[in-house]
Amino acid sequence: MLKIVISLIKKLIHLINAQKINFLGNKSIIHCIIEKRHKSSQIMIGQNCLINGRLVTEASKSHIEIKENVFIGGKTILDCLNKIEIEENVLVSYECIIADHDSHSVKVDERINDLERFKKNQMRWSDVANQPIKICKNAWIGTRSIILKGVTIGEGAIVAAGSVVTKDVPPYTLVAGNPAIIKKKLN
Repeated sequence: MLKIVISLIKKLIHLINAQKINFLGNKSIIHCIIEKRHKSSQIMIGQNCLINGRLVTEASKSHIEIKENVFIGGKTILDCLNKIEIEENVLVSYECIIADHDSHSVKVDERINDLERFKKNQMRWSDVANQPIKICKNAWIGTRSIILKGVTIGEGAIVAAGSVVTKDVPPYTLVAGNPAIIKKKLN
């Protein structure tokens, strides 16, 4: 009985979320929270994906594009002000953070009233540094990794669990640490 109730809840979540997505590919399953903070932001999900965690778009220009055969693990957050692109066959493990912006200005006088603006959905995103993130095909992002603004994860690269990625990762390399550094080349 419990399995039936859980299955029905998951189907309901999928149906509710599907209405917030601009494109949803065949055989994709959405078991996540979607916070579309601006209606004209874009979320595109390709075929045969399993998306858990949370997808957040902050502004009208925000664009999340997830291609085919992508797994996003539970409690992972994609927080997008600019653009987050995840190519085909990417695995993003549990509890990762992928954020293409700094959340607040580094200047105290610009962020002093952010709490009140945020409560009213009136953040001044023009004050916040942001750059697109791209995760290329066949990459694997390990548990509790953090990918920061402006980073490209190369094709076939692996980000070890708990890493903080602040710079581009070359294709077919393994990075680890805080900040993440190249540990070895992969075949």
